[in-house]
Amino acid sequence: MPNFLESANQIKEELISNRRFLHQIPEIGSDLPKTTDFVKKKLTEIGVEPKEICKSGVTATIGGKKGGKVFLLRADMDALPMIEDSGLEFSSSNGCAHACGHDIHTAMLLGAAKILKKYEGELEGTVKLMFQPGEEKLEGANAMLEAGILENPKVDAAMALHVFPGDLHVGMIYWGTGPILASSDLFRITVTGKGGHGAIPQDAVDPINVAAHIHIALQEVLAREINPQEPVVITIGSFNGGDAYNIIPETVVMKGSIRTFSEDVRDFVKKRLTEIADLTAKAYRAECRVEYVSGIAPTVNNEILALELRGYMSEIADQLIPFPKQMGSEDFALITQAVPSVFFGIGAGGEDPQYHKGGSHNPKVIFNEDVLPLGAALFSHCAYSWLKNHR
Repeated sequence: MPNFLESANQIKEELISNRRFLHQIPEIGSDLPKTTDFVKKKLTEIGVEPKEICKSGVTATIGGKKGGKVFLLRADMDALPMIEDSGLEFSSSNGCAHACGHDIHTAMLLGAAKILKKYEGELEGTVKLMFQPGEEKLEGANAMLEAGILENPKVDAAMALHVFPGDLHVGMIYWGTGPILASSDLFRITVTGKGGHGAIPQDAVDPINVAAHIHIALQEVLAREINPQEPVVITIGSFNGGDAYNIIPETVVMKGSIRTFSEDVRDFVKKRLTEIADLTAKAYRAECRVEYVSGIAPTVNNEILALELRGYMSEIADQLIPFPKQMGSEDFALITQAVPSVFFGIGAGGEDPQYHKGGSHNPKVIFNEDVLPLGAALFSHCAYSWLKNHR
């Protein structure tokens, strides 16, 4: 059995260099030309043939023993539309920022690819690499699925890692079974009333008033219609209507999200949101339109695979900690619906105060680069071991 952590530590400086290059060129959504060019270049350098199967979605295979199974490793590559304020000498300066650690994920998977290529002759099957765009918009995994990422060769199992700063130190791993990340359904509620003079409200139908009642009514779903032991969040993140002091506007638009861990609860809340918004609007003589803009299922870890990979990880990681359920969402959920899959959290924090300046999606966040060789080792060790034990 190769010593994957030792192999990863031998290329630590390269991992850091790759990560810092990516950190300085953050790109958002599914338009990642510089990022994908870099990934394809690095894969080609190690003798792996990359393919861009959809816009900014890159895949490649290592191994390929006839009759062997296929294990997929996934890294997301997109950044966030925010200005970085970390103070790092390699900070981005283009108005975008890798404040969620996707640059680290990409660098770790590139490192794992290099290590696995080194031991390619020993692989008992195929490792498939998935470098994915558009995770922050929850659109990239679906694009790669539609492009056939799980076919040719057909994937049997999959794994993803996500870095966490702060108190989760390098060497600590979040692991778990079942639903660990919530679903996310983004919605838009448009309330249409009748505009008028602010001094003559009786001649108008005030959509701001109507929307406010809808907002309050939606919170009652959580308080009185959902089992208190079922975590659910309904958030209105945007409330817009009117632009003058003395004019009652014609329309108000609210935007928000629903998050839950249960598909049944998810369906129920979406149905009730539409009913409540529509009937509340009617009660106040207004009209209402509810649109679901996008949605993603909960991320569910396959129990058998999670327990198996936990065993492999315990041979390298210092400490495995139960994954605390989080209301954040991941479009890796689509992969977990299609094949047995596991999503792990990996510590990129530490005692140094710099790792506590801000959490993920914070412009001040700093990740501990010591996580890079550990992540590359975990990727490669889990893939190698799973293929060996499922030949």
